[in-house]
Amino acid sequence: MTSAEASVVRTHAGAVRSRREDGLAVFRGIPFAEPPVGDARFAAPRPVTAWDGTRDAFAFGPPPPQESGFQGRTGVIDAPMGDDWLTVNVWTPDPDPAARRPVMVWIYGGAYKLGHSGSPGYDARRIARDGDLVVVTLNYRLGVEGFARIDGAPANRGLLDQVAALEWVRENIAAFGGDPGRVTVFGESAGAGSVASLLAMPSAAGLFGRAIAQSVPGPFFSDDLARDIAAAIAAEAGLRPTAADLSSVDPRRLPAVGEALGPKMREFEDRWGMVAHTRTAFSPVVDGEVLPTAPWQALAAGSARDVELIVGHTRDEYRLFAALGGQLGTITDEQATAALRVFGPGAGLGSGAGVGLGSDPGSGADGERAYRAAFPDASPEELYEWVHSDAVFRMPSLRLAEAQIGGGGRAHVYELAWAAPAYGGALGACHGLDIPLLFGTFAADLGLMLFAGVGASPEAEALSSRFRAVWTVFATTGDPGWPAYDTERRPTQVFDTDSAVTPYPHETSRRLWEHHAFGALPLIGQSA
Repeated sequence: MTSAEASVVRTHAGAVRSRREDGLAVFRGIPFAEPPVGDARFAAPRPVTAWDGTRDAFAFGPPPPQESGFQGRTGVIDAPMGDDWLTVNVWTPDPDPAARRPVMVWIYGGAYKLGHSGSPGYDARRIARDGDLVVVTLNYRLGVEGFARIDGAPANRGLLDQVAALEWVRENIAAFGGDPGRVTVFGESAGAGSVASLLAMPSAAGLFGRAIAQSVPGPFFSDDLARDIAAAIAAEAGLRPTAADLSSVDPRRLPAVGEALGPKMREFEDRWGMVAHTRTAFSPVVDGEVLPTAPWQALAAGSARDVELIVGHTRDEYRLFAALGGQLGTITDEQATAALRVFGPGAGLGSGAGVGLGSDPGSGADGERAYRAAFPDASPEELYEWVHSDAVFRMPSLRLAEAQIGGGGRAHVYELAWAAPAYGGALGACHGLDIPLLFGTFAADLGLMLFAGVGASPEAEALSSRFRAVWTVFATTGDPGWPAYDTERRPTQVFDTDSAVTPYPHETSRRLWEHHAFGALPLIGQSA
């Protein structure tokens, strides 16, 4: 398609009309499932009702209900209101069924309680245009609506929404110029945790052949732990953790109930362990059905051996959260000790599949001793940041790659080491920096903070182009341009001003965690 005119594509549910933007046909707000309200509230996503005529796909769909913010990140979004949360957006060079271009499907992060595919930071035009491929972004339910483990509802409704969106891609993307046989899912933070979950979910098998997981978060909940957390959330509203009770609360008011628990989570440390220190009450639930096992166990058993995988993290993952919490330059030795005891790999934590971080509150001293011995010259702030980065993002990401290899698959590992330029580089290569680099959205969302007062330098633009090139070449060919990871040489692509392939750069941390079994976090004192 070369004209400036809008194009019309017929999906299985009805026709949609695009806008033409920067040489692309862009479709926004296409429903892939019925609005999950009324009798569909807390249910698995239902097929969308067909419509007559041609629907203008000019505006993003409404964001799913979500909390007002998380450690300084706003959840307020300039977007339409309404109940039609479950929508997809498509950027395509040419909606010609004969084009058969590779397809990339983006899953946003936000601690499983924030996010919207219409956020300006996820504008996918540069990925689609530079890579000459089709990009899809999607909405999924968040917080209580999407992830609370409540009676009378399936677990992991947010993940089921993602599967429904991927089924929409399989059934419809050819009409947009995409190849349903060449689909890559990619996501960051909770989006990467979602990608990891999809790799382990039987219902997602065959819906994609490649995957990119950027900063995989470690916490996954056992069914017992998730139910206990859901009971505490419902109690904030004087309700039981059931679909019937929670349905009595308007979807737009329900996030405030989950948000109210945040400041009180430390009170549950004796039952929730490490989770009580995160102020994040939502994660995928290993319920035995929707998500039969945690991703590390599933991949090690071969669940995704036929899926080509990139997985990695940033060098200074936790620096962003420390900055947002006003902690930079303030950490005392007492705070470092507490963090090491809560988040460090203590004795007994690697004793079996499904055993997770924080499962043995008496083991914290071992984690502290191990870190202090491994990093004898580190300051309290360095120890505090290092153990958070390792426990929550770096080691879960690395171990996902190792699990994929152990299950007979292939994985490529990377680290982003280039420092965000704002504030004189004080934020380092922090969590989320890969998003504005990948999308080229330096003046939106996190990009506003990470490039504040500096903007996109030629160096930043060069690295941004490099990121997009690697991701889109991988989506096209399955080869990102550096060797697959193995447990002897451990080749890792380090993205920096001068990018290079090196042995995995955090060998000391890797050895500290090599016997830890990431898995579903248990309700302390009860079986997982």
